[in-house]
Amino acid sequence: MQISFPTLEARALLDSAPRLVIDLRSPGEFADDHIPGAVNVPLFDDVQRALVGTLYARSSPEAAFGAALTIVREGIRELVGQISTATGWVPNADDFESRVDALTGTGFESTSSFLVGAAQDPAPERAVVFHCWRGGLRSRSVLHFVRELGFADATILAGGYKTYRGEVMRRLDAFEPPPTFVLRGLTGVGKTLVLREIEKIAPELVIDLEALAGHRSSLLGMVGLDPCSQRTFDSRIADRLRSPLGSKLVVEGESRKVGDVVVPPKLWHAMEAGVSIEITAPIERRIEVLEVDYLAHSSSLDGLRRQLPLVEQRMPKKHVGAGLVALLDSGRTSELVRLLLEHYYDPLYRHSQKGKRYATKIDATDPRFAAEQIVDALKSELGSFIRR
Repeated sequence: MQISFPTLEARALLDSAPRLVIDLRSPGEFADDHIPGAVNVPLFDDVQRALVGTLYARSSPEAAFGAALTIVREGIRELVGQISTATGWVPNADDFESRVDALTGTGFESTSSFLVGAAQDPAPERAVVFHCWRGGLRSRSVLHFVRELGFADATILAGGYKTYRGEVMRRLDAFEPPPTFVLRGLTGVGKTLVLREIEKIAPELVIDLEALAGHRSSLLGMVGLDPCSQRTFDSRIADRLRSPLGSKLVVEGESRKVGDVVVPPKLWHAMEAGVSIEITAPIERRIEVLEVDYLAHSSSLDGLRRQLPLVEQRMPKKHVGAGLVALLDSGRTSELVRLLLEHYYDPLYRHSQKGKRYATKIDATDPRFAAEQIVDALKSELGSFIRR
C-alpha cells in the first residue's frame, strides 16, 4: 500500500503568489541558499546531517536510516513546535513518538516506497510548501507526519531544492531584459541613492544588484553589509523577476562581479550594451555620502579596519602617510575618505571607463530630484537620452 500526498512543481511555486515555505534542510544548506521568504525548520543540524550522510555512503542506507530515526524521535516535539510556530497550525494529537515509530518501523526501503507524491497543480492558495534537498525521505516523511496530525494545507515541493535551483537557472538563462539604462559615475556620487529613489517612484524599472548581493561592489563593499552566496544571489534575482518589469530597465553600473557573485549573462550583456547615464556630485558631497555608507554605524568600524590595509597595499605609498587605519582611529574620517577617493577609487574608475560614452549627465546632490529627472525622461520616450 502506498500513501499519496499533494506535490507542487517548482515552476508553479515560482509562478504563484509568494507562499509560506518550510525548508527542512540543515542550517548550513539553508544558509548557502533558500527560497526567498522560506523558514528553516531543520530535521537535522549540520553535524547530524553529516553523520547520516557518512553512514549512507560508507555503511548502508539502513544504517543511515537507523541513525536518522534516533535523531528524529528525540527531536520530534521540538520539530512539531517549530512548524506550529511558523505556520499557526495546531496538531490534533500529541502522541508524536509513537507515530514516528509506526511510520518508520518497517525500515528504510519500505518507508521510502510507502510515501509517494501526487502532482497537484495549482495547489490551494493557502498551501504550505515543505521541502528538503531533492524531495526525498526527509520531506516526504515530515509531510505525511504533519498531515496525519491534521495539517491538511501541507504540500511538498516536487524534487525539492535541487529542482527549484534548476528552475531558477532556467529562468535566468531565458530572461530577456528590456532596453537597459545604466547609472555610472565616480564612487560616492550617490548612484545607489538615485537608483533607490527611482525604485520608490517606479519600482517596475529597477533591479538593485547591490541590494540583492549584499555588497557595494568594491574592495570595501562588504563593510556593514551581509554578502550572500552565488546561489542566493541567483535566487534573489529570480524572485525579483516574479514581479513584472517595465518596458525599460534601470540598473547601477557594476563590473561583471558584485563582490564575489557574478551577474547572470543575459543581464550583464544588457548592461554592457545599455545606455549609460553619468551621475555626478561635488567632492564634498561624495565624502558625505561615503561617510554615511561606511561610518554611520559603529559596527562597521571593525570591518573597515580589516579591509583598509588591503586598500593601502594598492595605493601609491606617497599618498598613504601615517596609514589609513590610523586616520580612521584618530577620527580623521573626512581626510581618510578624500584620500581614498582621489588616490584609489577615482583613478581605478577613470581607467575602467576609458572610451565610455554617456547619453546625459545628472547631478545627484539631491538624489530624489535626480531620480525624478531620469524617470520623467524615460517615461517621455527617453527624451534627451536618445542622443548617444
